Amino acid sequence: MDPLQRARIGTTGIEITRVSLGCAPLGGVYSDIPDDQAQQVVRTALQAGVNFIDTAALYGAGAAERRVGAALRGVPRDRYVLATKVGWRFDHVPGPSVFSQTWDSPGAWMVECRRDYSADWVERSLENSLIRLGVDRLDVVHIHDPDEDEHFAEAMDGAYPVLDRLRSQGVIGAVGAGMNQSEMLVRLARAGDFDCFLLAGRYTILEQGALDDLLPLCMEQGIGIIAGGTFNSGILASGSKGGPDGARYDYMEAPPEIVAKVRSLEEAAATHGVDLRAAASQFALAHPAVACIVPGTRRPERVLDNLELVRAAIPAAFWQELRDRELIRPGAPVPA
Repeated sequence: MDPLQRARIGTTGIEITRVSLGCAPLGGVYSDIPDDQAQQVVRTALQAGVNFIDTAALYGAGAAERRVGAALRGVPRDRYVLATKVGWRFDHVPGPSVFSQTWDSPGAWMVECRRDYSADWVERSLENSLIRLGVDRLDVVHIHDPDEDEHFAEAMDGAYPVLDRLRSQGVIGAVGAGMNQSEMLVRLARAGDFDCFLLAGRYTILEQGALDDLLPLCMEQGIGIIAGGTFNSGILASGSKGGPDGARYDYMEAPPEIVAKVRSLEEAAATHGVDLRAAASQFALAHPAVACIVPGTRRPERVLDNLELVRAAIPAAFWQELRDRELIRPGAPVPA
């Protein structure tokens, strides 16, 4: 599989590499990194041929956008496709906040975040993002995390009309939504004209609930899927034993049943000499609704690793064992 092959976002003319770059780690999720290291991650991706960068105002209270913007200075604008997200806002507080328990970057310690999908805030948020990124246009803008019923209504009444108008004016290229669940994305797909969705952690080699409704609906409506969290917050990369912080799943300590399933996947991978990270990456890309995956990393060398994982050969017998042991769902496509 060629990680630098281009795929179109939905029915737009925007083409992105099958393996692209997610920027949550550049915003200091869990632990921060120096500015120059974050910028080198972006530069390494561009030098390797990756053309799509996905970030968000939420990531480190703007830190990821600032670092991405610094890395993009001097790079021709037609050399990359840039996505960000709207829907979260930040209020200054006197001292460390709940927000800083997740985000460790400069600026994140003195803010509290809350959702705001109002038209006024979305326009202000986009202006702020453009300044931090140092660009005059955005290719993709996602409505970020409208997870509950109240958020759905606010997003469709406030954020969506603004983004739809900006798309019709050619100010942005595509309108999307990004979140860690598939059910609300189904509702959004039926309520608006979306080009793409960023689905984080809900279509992976570990879980395939999105096969029931979301992915068939996206195929029907021509909505491209950007698959995030294909390592399920790290457990498929660090393994069932986890890293220094344990085995993480959905940003928290993995429950026993998830750890047990990952162990079964590791056993099958070991039998066939397969890197489970490669299997996780290629599995997500095998579904025809998925335009790309956006693995994030805080280390430049891992950018190149992520490309090689998609190039790795995986025997058909491995995928058959996963089917035989019911470790993946019967209807899930696998790489040819």
